[in-house]
Amino acid sequence: MIRSTKITLKYSNKGKRETLSDFIDEYKRVTAIFVDLLWDLEKISSKLDNSLTSQVKGSWLSARAIQAAGKQASGIVRGTRKKQNQTIWKIGDFKSKGEFKKARKLQVYFDKKLVSKPTLVSVQPELDSRFCEISLEQNSTSFDGWIKLRCLGNKLKIDVPFQRHKHFNEMLSKGKIKAGIRLSKKNITLMFELPEVPKRAEGFVIGVDIGILTTFSLSDNQVINTGNHGWTYNTICEKLSRQTKGSKNFEQTVKHRSNYIHEMVNKIDLTGIKQVNRERIVGLRKGCNSSRKLKHFNYAEIFEVLDNRLISEGVLSNKVSPTYTSQRCSACGWVLKANRAGKRFKCKSCSFELDADLNASRNISLYLPAISKEERLKQANRKGFYWNVLSEEFIVPHTQKDPDSNCVLPDKTL
Repeated sequence: MIRSTKITLKYSNKGKRETLSDFIDEYKRVTAIFVDLLWDLEKISSKLDNSLTSQVKGSWLSARAIQAAGKQASGIVRGTRKKQNQTIWKIGDFKSKGEFKKARKLQVYFDKKLVSKPTLVSVQPELDSRFCEISLEQNSTSFDGWIKLRCLGNKLKIDVPFQRHKHFNEMLSKGKIKAGIRLSKKNITLMFELPEVPKRAEGFVIGVDIGILTTFSLSDNQVINTGNHGWTYNTICEKLSRQTKGSKNFEQTVKHRSNYIHEMVNKIDLTGIKQVNRERIVGLRKGCNSSRKLKHFNYAEIFEVLDNRLISEGVLSNKVSPTYTSQRCSACGWVLKANRAGKRFKCKSCSFELDADLNASRNISLYLPAISKEERLKQANRKGFYWNVLSEEFIVPHTQKDPDSNCVLPDKTL
């Protein structure tokens, strides 16, 4: 298991930072040249031969650095093409199975969304042990360690000092530091190899619902929302919406948002939990007009930090569809759009009342059968229907009431 942590470059003097910035800019230029060369090739190897590397002219980078840039460009191009190749294969698979209608629809989508050559906005050089040596000896200085950079080009030799922080010490105590680094103009990313944590065999299954007003609502009645100094995810997003993107204050607030997410995830009590069900959200705001505040609701980062915590604790993470989980009554299973009004949930069938996010998390914790797209398009949730667990009848029409459809929650969620 590989985990990473970042150390700042602020302890380096101005000359070192400017030299590293020049190296990153030249590395980016060379990587862009390789992307142009590789894009028209049919087969791309992860390791480029001399016929390609020799086409890079006028660079002061060392031969090793040019090879590293070529390898990184190869990964960028192959990663960009991967989705395209998967779509082409799927079209052929549909045709071989006789599903020509699905093949035509996917072909139309493919023709509209042709993958274009990647444009490199920023590149972080990935340097292996040939370029860097990490020393954790203090050497009678005020710094906790040094990163010695070599073979960059122009006979550059740069020693970057750094101070250990809490996360660095935590990773170091659990595993072994790897030789490679990822370099940016403000920090250096270090990688650690940690032992795999065995999955928990016993415990409860809980659900978690995320939101901008309440960051985490869990089916075992945990509500995690307020961080240090009274900040919430909502107030941080409001602050971001008032700032100019790209400004120093904006970048500081983005960092604050990231720190807040880590703090909230670390507050979750996973004692006795073997599995956490969370929503499978993709393209939440696609095709919709959102306010400036909602555009800063970074659910992808929330799930990434949460999944990393679960892996490190040996807890299984399971993704479930969020369809109707906020409209379904966790007590009787009645689904109705009018059940929820903002943060308030009140079932129109059994009059059950609960915080809307807690109610949704209880539904997420259950093993509810998936509802097909055809069923969703019928908009049965406007009139109401019973949505039961797997051991019961799936969907009961709204024209009748099923008194035996009560869903039994795990002991911990009651």
